[in-house]
Amino acid sequence: MNNADSDQKLAERLKALRIERGFSLEALAEASGVSRATLSRLENAEVSPTAQVLGKLCAAYGLTMSRLMLMVEGEGPAVLHAKDQPVWQDRTSGFTRRAVVPPAHGYAGEVVQGELKPGATITYDREPRVGIEHYFVMLEGAMTFTAGGQSFDLAAGDSLRVKLFGKTSFAASDKGARYLIFVV
Repeated sequence: MNNADSDQKLAERLKALRIERGFSLEALAEASGVSRATLSRLENAEVSPTAQVLGKLCAAYGLTMSRLMLMVEGEGPAVLHAKDQPVWQDRTSGFTRRAVVPPAHGYAGEVVQGELKPGATITYDREPRVGIEHYFVMLEGAMTFTAGGQSFDLAAGDSLRVKLFGKTSFAASDKGARYLIFVV
C-alpha cells in the first residue's frame, strides 16, 4: 500500500472511529487537544497525521497506535515476513514505525520497531492506556526516553522496562535510533 492509499484509509478509519465512539468534532478536539480544524482536515485526508497527533487521538480513545493501525490495516497472518510488515512514517518528525508483530484479536502483546532520524524527537502528552507496559531493546544508535519526568539514556544493546503514566518523549542522538518496543 502506498502512502496516499495508507493516508486515505487512516483518514476513513479516524472518522469512523470518532462516529462509533459518539464524539462530535468539538468533543474529540476537547478530549484530545487536537484542534477541530486539524481533525476535520485529517478525516478528509487533506493532511497526514504526525505521530504526536495520532498519540493524542489514541489517548483520547484509549488505544495504542498499533491497535489503531490494526483497525486500518486489518489483522495479518500468524507468520509475517519482514517484507510484509506494515510500515508507517511521520515525515514531519522523522519517525518510522514498523509493526514487527502487529496486535491481533485475542492477544495482549505486540512488537513495534521504531526508527528516529538523527536529532529527531517525538512527544506524546499522555499514554494510550494508564500503566501500559513498554519493554525497549535498543538495536542501533542512541536515544533518551523520558516517561513520567524520569529520563533514560539508551544505547545499542541496552534494554528498559517501564510502565507509562503521563507524558513521554523519544529523543534520538545525533546518530539516530533504531529500537524494538514490546507492548503489553
